[in-house]
Amino acid sequence: MNGLTMMLIAIVVLGGAYLIYGRYLTKKWGIDPNAKTPAYEMQDGVDYVPADTGVVFGHQFASIAGAGPINGPIQAAIFGWVPVLLWILVGGVFFGAVQDFAAMYASVKNKGRTIGYIIEVYIGKTGKKLFLLFTWLFSILVVAAFADVVAKTFNGFAADGTKILGNGQVSMTSILFIVAAVALGMILKNNKFSTGVNTVIAIGLLVLCIVLGLAVPIYFSTGFWHLFVFIYIAIASIVPVWVLLQPRDYLNSFLLLAMIGASVIGVICFNPQMNLVAFSGWSVNGNTMFPYLFVTIACGAVSGFHALVSSGTASKQIKNEKDMLPVSFGAMLLESMLAVIALIAVGYIATDGAVPADMTQPQIFASAVAVFLEKLHIPASISSTLITLAISAFALTSLDSVARVGRIAFQEFFLDSSIKDEDMSPMLKVLTSKYFSTAITLILAYALAKVGYASIWPLFGSANQLLSALALIACAVYLKKTNRQGFMLWVPMVIMLAVTLTALALTIYGKTTALMTGTSASVAGDALQLSFAIALMILGIIVAIQGFNKLMGKETKEVKIEG
Repeated sequence: MNGLTMMLIAIVVLGGAYLIYGRYLTKKWGIDPNAKTPAYEMQDGVDYVPADTGVVFGHQFASIAGAGPINGPIQAAIFGWVPVLLWILVGGVFFGAVQDFAAMYASVKNKGRTIGYIIEVYIGKTGKKLFLLFTWLFSILVVAAFADVVAKTFNGFAADGTKILGNGQVSMTSILFIVAAVALGMILKNNKFSTGVNTVIAIGLLVLCIVLGLAVPIYFSTGFWHLFVFIYIAIASIVPVWVLLQPRDYLNSFLLLAMIGASVIGVICFNPQMNLVAFSGWSVNGNTMFPYLFVTIACGAVSGFHALVSSGTASKQIKNEKDMLPVSFGAMLLESMLAVIALIAVGYIATDGAVPADMTQPQIFASAVAVFLEKLHIPASISSTLITLAISAFALTSLDSVARVGRIAFQEFFLDSSIKDEDMSPMLKVLTSKYFSTAITLILAYALAKVGYASIWPLFGSANQLLSALALIACAVYLKKTNRQGFMLWVPMVIMLAVTLTALALTIYGKTTALMTGTSASVAGDALQLSFAIALMILGIIVAIQGFNKLMGKETKEVKIEG
């Protein structure tokens, strides 16, 4: 197998899925292009803000991708390229894209409310509380991990104190992106230019930022960048979406699409050979394919975080219901395409069928694509820096969204629809304040990033995929309660439950054994992992049981809060 053949297979499968399966779901569930969407009905200038299809698509794609579709396939490549490719394509089409579309559809049909509110109305208040608690804990994990990734990418100094030019250029360009995003937000807000004019302005700002960033690098330590990133996401999660979230994601989407487009062209021109074996066995390095493969490759196949973005932020910006298919289903399939490119990259870099142990996943991806692009006469040093910039942009835009999602989950946990704002107690007003909820979320995430997030990073995949299973259950219940067909969600949700509960059970068994036998390399780290694993498993099982009870129930009365 060579890279070009793999690329063509992916394009045919993913493109065909959008044209055939995506339209099939649209027909089965029903789209009303004349309906007034929550972006208009609930417009508040902060979270509910109507945006053009391209802007919302940019937000959705930049937010859901992160570094996941690059890291996951490269890590899972130890099993060979066949199982990785199959899971990306099958998972991306029948698991991930369906979940993202269903989550956004259910949210738009319910006044732009989150999956947590969908669970409250269609499953119960207890289920909602538990799901929001799960979401909040998950958001803390993601913020801690991605913030540290970004800070280390921006770190301007090597261990010996020498300056790292590429990191200095990436950090300066990223700061300029933030400034340019605010400027673009003001332009989009105060002027009614056509989509073409807005695109030209955005691309012009993007190019200017890159040119200046490459010319004027800045150098600060990882500690400084930790503080900078958390201050930035604290602001980004509070200000109106049109100020920073929408325009930044819109800007970054051009960079990310350019990276994917250049990578595709590079693969076509270079046609790299796959130096990975097709299949290396059911168990590799002590990791069994089930559940390790399906937990490791999340973004690119299916990711619970996507459901939070689809229902937490993007659904509040949809101008027309017909935009949901390209924004949710389409963005997921594009992310699967990126995962395939990552697989081709590691397949090319691999030596004697083995993945390099001395390179990080972003380094493997950037190095391989830089080689591919040399066929286009682009210097490897420049292309490698730009690819690293794009990867950091993925992570930073995910931080924007997940910090806001975590803040909203904390607020919703304490909100009760039966209590009016004027009747809230002083304590309840504090707990539901966007400032307090942001502060408590980010303070805990910062402590985790500085002290021991790496100890619980292995739980990220399991928590993310369990979140996907819970979101699928919630959407399946919604579709049943509103007399819509939801059978296409059943197989994905059952499989993801089996995968994640198995992974968590193995983690609990392994950490318990290590702590009891005294073989633990880090008692504090393993105890932390064990605590999180138990909490996540209990929360997930309870919400899943409540959801299945509703799915198996005999109720036929339609529950409807749709606007």
